[in-house]
Amino acid sequence: MEQRLANTWRMTVNEKKFIESALESELRIDGRRPFDYRRLTIKFGREDGSSEVQLGQTHVMGFVTSQLVQPYRDRPNEGTLSVFTEFSPMADPSFEAGRPSEYAVELGRIIDRGLRESRAVDTESLCVVAGKWVWSIRIDLHILDNGGNLVDASNVAALAALLTFRRPECTLGGDDRQEVILHPPEVREPLPLIIHHLPIAVTFAFIGDENLVIDPTHHEEAVMGGRMSITLNTNGEVCAFQKPGGQGTMQSVVMQCLRIASVKAGDITSKIKTAVESYNTERALKMVKRHANINAVDVNEPGQKAKQILEGKKIKSEECSVSQSDAMDVEQGRIKKRSDKNQSFTGGPSSWDPYSEGVNTDELKANLASRGEFYDLISSVSLEFLVCYDCSLT
Repeated sequence: MEQRLANTWRMTVNEKKFIESALESELRIDGRRPFDYRRLTIKFGREDGSSEVQLGQTHVMGFVTSQLVQPYRDRPNEGTLSVFTEFSPMADPSFEAGRPSEYAVELGRIIDRGLRESRAVDTESLCVVAGKWVWSIRIDLHILDNGGNLVDASNVAALAALLTFRRPECTLGGDDRQEVILHPPEVREPLPLIIHHLPIAVTFAFIGDENLVIDPTHHEEAVMGGRMSITLNTNGEVCAFQKPGGQGTMQSVVMQCLRIASVKAGDITSKIKTAVESYNTERALKMVKRHANINAVDVNEPGQKAKQILEGKKIKSEECSVSQSDAMDVEQGRIKKRSDKNQSFTGGPSSWDPYSEGVNTDELKANLASRGEFYDLISSVSLEFLVCYDCSLT
């Protein structure tokens, strides 16, 4: 293939011989054992349905989108699932922009076969109106850096994006109940996809006569004689099998690869689920809205805030008077005795405050009037307080 030839031209004969001789001692140029994976890192974007996977030096981004389309005639009750790959020249000099190469088409078919043929995604749940409207799920895989084994990295990126994707919720309206109404995320929570199982792709490389390695790098792909990709889930069910030419393989070797791939699929599945759970937890925390118990205040009116505070205090005083009715009865008895002694009650402050005798209320109001616009508020407060207290005395 073009990608394999490009890597071959960049390598010398001594480098190729060094890789083959190191594998005879069960060593690889990056220090791994023959059946060890490189470090797998899974990240997610700000929007649902976007993932970023890094497998060693291989860097792949996945995006999932959806739209309402008409279903196929032979499957009117099922949605559609499609996979598209984009190879950037930035990832590898052999990649050309524009028309997809043979390797890009092959990569898309391997991922599509593992997901669609195994019925991993419930396509029947994507039906909105049978025979008229269904959801079409599109997976876009962007290769950012080719460090080898694009199949496994792209498969993980597609699964991570599918697990975090949420489509808008829709309902049927209109007179004939055939009109589709899409609800934005602010109105109704988007719905996740129903995924039955996770098909994991595990790639093997045949180097030399008897050397078998897993997760080959771009240097090992340059010297390999053949490649085999096995897609299976944690239950041990084979979802897809791909061997694009190359040297022949014995049946015993294929069975050995199946056993190894079953173990590796379980490890990768646990890593994907852990990353998705942490993403869902962070998403749930972002969705929580904390509302402070603060009453609205019109800032255009200068005395509105003071009036609002006064009304709150008045309500509090009424609640306290209800809860402490017994104590108030005793206190009213004492005040009654004191009011009998003071026969000249005129409603002014000198009648009930022993320390304010001789205070002229007219002079007090005149002084308050000079303070401007707060006179009405303060006078109403004093009058309301006096009226309330006069009612308690009677």
